[in-house]
Amino acid sequence: MGLQHWLHTPAGRYALAWEQAQIDRAVSDIFGYHALQLGNPALHGLEQNRMPHRWLALDGAEHDAVPTGDVRPACLLPEHYGGEPVYAEPARVGAVDAGADAQAGSAGPTPPGAPSGAVHSEHLQCDFTALPFPAQSLDLIVLPHTLEWVDDPHACLREVDRVLVPGGQVVISGFNTWSLWGLRQLVGRVGGGWYLPQHGEFLAPRRVRDWLRLLSFEVTLGRFGCYRPALCSPQWLERWRFMDAAGDRWWPVFGAVYVLAAVKRVPAMRLVGKVQLRAQRRAVALRPVAQRGAAST
Repeated sequence: MGLQHWLHTPAGRYALAWEQAQIDRAVSDIFGYHALQLGNPALHGLEQNRMPHRWLALDGAEHDAVPTGDVRPACLLPEHYGGEPVYAEPARVGAVDAGADAQAGSAGPTPPGAPSGAVHSEHLQCDFTALPFPAQSLDLIVLPHTLEWVDDPHACLREVDRVLVPGGQVVISGFNTWSLWGLRQLVGRVGGGWYLPQHGEFLAPRRVRDWLRLLSFEVTLGRFGCYRPALCSPQWLERWRFMDAAGDRWWPVFGAVYVLAAVKRVPAMRLVGKVQLRAQRRAVALRPVAQRGAAST
């Protein structure tokens, strides 16, 4: 089972609701001009952000698995970025009704070149390790479970570091291996049946923190959630609702899902005091001088 199908299960809806609330809170106060979400269109990571230009990027597998109607027009895709087109499906741009147009208008301006009353509801399809954006051009990138499904998560993070401006921020979410859900998934690998999506490699939050530090990111936010047991029935999940409050207080690092936020730090040169250049003095060599009396003798 893939991630998009798993998110329609009771446990998936429960995890998705918690992640949506945490990411909405994290990105609402991040300002800038350009924001990007990589993968997982079921989670609308840029919906509460107020940047004028927002993109949703999917890889080839997600592009084929997700219907067009599942992509909200809240993530706008302008026709050009920096003078060069960044997508290859202009035929999917169409008019929308007044309600969707009003919703898109609250999220940002209509992209340049779009007809009146139309909005770009398509998404950007690209390789997550080779983003079609110039270096230091984005202010915010959201990675909802992205590092768990790409072939090379470290290369994806390096590409995020390349396109982020100094002081830009990245928000990452994923499954915590040190949790009840992670333990249930480990049992499923032995032969007890899968609980979480079986494709992808789950990364411990400590490992993701180490990768961020290696790339000169400063982690500013770390949250854990979804402490209920690995149950499949919505009724039983609701009965264990008290575990959320208890987990936040007594065992916060064992939540099934985590959200991290980090800021890109770039070291700069700092001059202390006034720099004075002094010319080197030439050393004066002593020369022997013959005396007149000595020459006459």
